[in-house]
Amino acid sequence: MTPTGATAALVLAVLTLAHHGSLAAAAGGGPRVIIVGAGMSGISAGKRLSEAGITDLVILEATDHVGGRMHKRDLSGIKVEMGVNGGKMNPIWPIVNSTLKLTNFRSDFDDLASNVYKEKGGVYKKAYVQKRIDRSDEVEEDGDKLSAKLHPSGQDDMSILAMQRLNDHLPNGPSSPVDMILDYFKYDYEFAEPPRVTSLQNTVPLATFSDFGDDVYFVADQRGYEAVVYYLAGQYLKADKAGNIVDPRLQLNKVVREISYSTRGVEVKTEDNKVYKADYVMVSTSLGVLQSDLIQFKPQLPTWKVLSIYQFDMAVYTKILSSSPRSSGRKVKSQWNCYVIQEFEAQYPDANVLLVTVTDEESRRIEQQSDNQTKVEIMEVLRSMFPGEDVPDATDILVPRWWSNRFYKGTFSNWPIGVNRYEYDQLRAPVGRVYFTGEHTSEHYNGYVHGAYLSGIDSADILINCAQKSMCKYHVQGKYD
Repeated sequence: MTPTGATAALVLAVLTLAHHGSLAAAAGGGPRVIIVGAGMSGISAGKRLSEAGITDLVILEATDHVGGRMHKRDLSGIKVEMGVNGGKMNPIWPIVNSTLKLTNFRSDFDDLASNVYKEKGGVYKKAYVQKRIDRSDEVEEDGDKLSAKLHPSGQDDMSILAMQRLNDHLPNGPSSPVDMILDYFKYDYEFAEPPRVTSLQNTVPLATFSDFGDDVYFVADQRGYEAVVYYLAGQYLKADKAGNIVDPRLQLNKVVREISYSTRGVEVKTEDNKVYKADYVMVSTSLGVLQSDLIQFKPQLPTWKVLSIYQFDMAVYTKILSSSPRSSGRKVKSQWNCYVIQEFEAQYPDANVLLVTVTDEESRRIEQQSDNQTKVEIMEVLRSMFPGEDVPDATDILVPRWWSNRFYKGTFSNWPIGVNRYEYDQLRAPVGRVYFTGEHTSEHYNGYVHGAYLSGIDSADILINCAQKSMCKYHVQGKYD
C-alpha cells in the first residue's frame, strides 16, 4: 500500500527523530537538553532542570550504570563500594540517613597514635606518635592563620609543603618515618596528592570540614552508596518497583565522542554512530575525561576554556578491597608506609574484608600490574606488620583502575596552587550552548560527592537562566577584582 503524502511525511519525521536519537519526553515546545554523563552531577542537573519545567531531556551515559564513581561491586558474595564510600553531614546526608536509611558507620581514627606500624613489624610507641601528631596539628593551625592572611586572588598562595617549611619542618618538610606517615594520613589520604602540589589557601582550613564537621561516615549498605543517585534520578525519571531507571530518556552504554555546537543548537555523536540534536548540552564528565581526547569539540573550545581545564589536576585515589576465608585475629586499622589499612568487622560481619588505600604514583603503579601481584604485595605488607603470626591468604581482591579507565581518567580533582573563584568560574562557564558541571566545578567542595551534587544544581541554574529568562551572558569576575 502506498502511503499518502501526509502519512509519508509523518513516517519521514519519525525516522528522522529516530536517526537523531531524539527521545523527547514532554510536549510544550520547551528547550531540549542533552546531559552527558549519569553520575551525581549529571543526575543532579537533570533533576534541577526538570523542576524548572525543562523535561525534554536525554541523558547519555558511557557505562552500564547510573552513579559514575559511586558504584558497588561484588566481593566474595557481598556488595562493596568500588569508589566513594561515605561522607559527612552534608546536603545529601538526609537522603542517606532519613530517606533511604543506608547502613553507615562513623569512621573511627581516634586512636591513630596506637596504630602506626614500623616497616619491619611492631608499632611505634603511642606516646611518641601522639607527640608527633600534636606537633603536626600545631603546624596545621599555623597554616590556618597564614592562609587567612593571603590575598583572596591566590597570588600569594603556596603549597602545603611550603607552609610546613615555614613552620619548623625544615628543610624538606616532615622527614622522620613517623612524621612522613602522619603527613600522608593528614594530606595524601584526603586529597590523593602530596602536600608539595596541594594548595594551602584552598585546603587549610578545608571548607568541607569547616562547614560539615570532622566526622566521616562509611556506607556499608548492600544497596550501595549509588542508591542515593538512583533515588535522585527516580524523582524525575521513570523507575520500576525495584528502583531501576526504565525511562527512555536515560541511555546507557552511549559513549559520546563528538560535540558540535553553534548559535542554532548542538549535535552530539556517540561511538555507535548515533546522532542526538538539542538546543543545549550539559557536559558532566570527569575533569580527567575533559583533559583526554575521548570527546572532540567542534569547533574546538576557546583557549581560555582549554587552559582552565588543564590547569586543574585529576588525582588518583585507589581503595583496594580483599577478602580472606578467616580473620587474622587482629583488629587492623593502621598506617604503614604509604598504605592505610582497615579491617571491617562491624561493616561486613564474617566477611573478613580488608581495605587498603593508596594514592597518586602508587595508585598508577598498582593499576599497571596484575591483581594477583597486588594481592601478593598486600600479603607481604601484612606479614611484615605481624611477623611470626598466621596471616591468612586473601582469596578475592578488587582493584579499581580509575586512572586507566577512559571514562574517568582519575578519581577526583585536586586544588592547584594559586587558583581562586576566578579559575572555578572559568571551568564552570558555558561555551555558547555547551554547559559544564561536575565536582571539579565546585569552588569549595571539589573532590566530594556533595560538591558534585551542588555543582549539578548550580550549572543547571545557569542553563535555566539562559533558556527561560534569556539571561545567557555568564559573567566571570576578574581574578584580582
